[in-house]
Amino acid sequence: MDAYPPPQRRVSSLGWLVPALLVVIVAAGWSGFWFYAADRARTTIAGWMEREARSGRVYACGSQSLGGFPFRIEFRCNKAGAELAKTQPPLQLSAANILAAVQVYQPTLVIAEIQAPLTVADPGQPPAMTANWSLGRVSLRGTPRNPQRVSFAVDKMTLDRNGAASGKPERIFSADQAQLHGRMASGSAQDNPVIDIAGSLKAATAPSWHPLAAKPFDFDGDTRLVGLRNFQPKPWSARFREIQQADGRIEVRNVRLKQGDALAVASGSLKLTKQGYLDGDLTVTAVGIEKILPALGVEALARQGGSRNQRLGAALNLLDQMAPGAVASAVQLLGEQVELEGRRATKIPLRFKDGVATLGPVKLGQTPPLF
Repeated sequence: MDAYPPPQRRVSSLGWLVPALLVVIVAAGWSGFWFYAADRARTTIAGWMEREARSGRVYACGSQSLGGFPFRIEFRCNKAGAELAKTQPPLQLSAANILAAVQVYQPTLVIAEIQAPLTVADPGQPPAMTANWSLGRVSLRGTPRNPQRVSFAVDKMTLDRNGAASGKPERIFSADQAQLHGRMASGSAQDNPVIDIAGSLKAATAPSWHPLAAKPFDFDGDTRLVGLRNFQPKPWSARFREIQQADGRIEVRNVRLKQGDALAVASGSLKLTKQGYLDGDLTVTAVGIEKILPALGVEALARQGGSRNQRLGAALNLLDQMAPGAVASAVQLLGEQVELEGRRATKIPLRFKDGVATLGPVKLGQTPPLF
């Protein structure tokens, strides 16, 4: 007699249900959290724009949207514009597009990309200047009420002045890369902030500023502002006035400028007079200064009738033509001989007295007041 096969144990078809339910619950919870965070972001942006408008800075978008689900919150502003009514002079800015993103798990860090061109104009007037770049990035750490750090970086930047007599835009600045960083060193935005400001330029030119700046140069600077009461929205002229009234200072911790074979570094501390002029000393250590000293002598005060400097520059040029190397030897007598980055250099004082800048015996000219 055939034996019946043993009964087989039925495998439950519901074993997958528990993990599936867990996935659904987590996904639903995360979706709810994202939409809640997006709504809070929308409310924060609206509140920030309203506070800025009360301070005379009006921001607007041709169209705007929120996205980035599931891990980011992205804010896109097309045809972005800003009207800064309380700056001196008032300005109107516009950019093609701004995309800002915040990671849901890191809500105090905002990273944004700004699409060129950026135009600058007087309110109601055609653009006076146009800036272009291949990539523009901004990062903000902190909150709108308590910012901790801000950085701005652009690649392949150009700045043109519109409305030139020739009818074509005039190139006034260009750089392969430009960066500007600011951070709260101590204090807070509401109480005695100490601000660190650093910047850098790579392969920059600024021909309209000075003939020497028509050739590409690299710049790195690190400064600190001490004496601010707060960092509430206000013009920079008001901030510098606060520094003067508090007997504060501008600490130039390190500045490095390189152009071709010429190299210079500087450091020191500057204060402000009651009229807003720079006052103080910087120590400049330079390599190859004999190559630019004649140009400084010729050009520094030419637009101000600086005949003394013109004569000095012409004499230095003539001396260098008649006796090559003579200017370099004379420069060595102006200051202490030191070494800079493995090269022979000269240390020369750069003095500011009521805004008048003097490099050794060469009077560079009058700097503008900061307020």
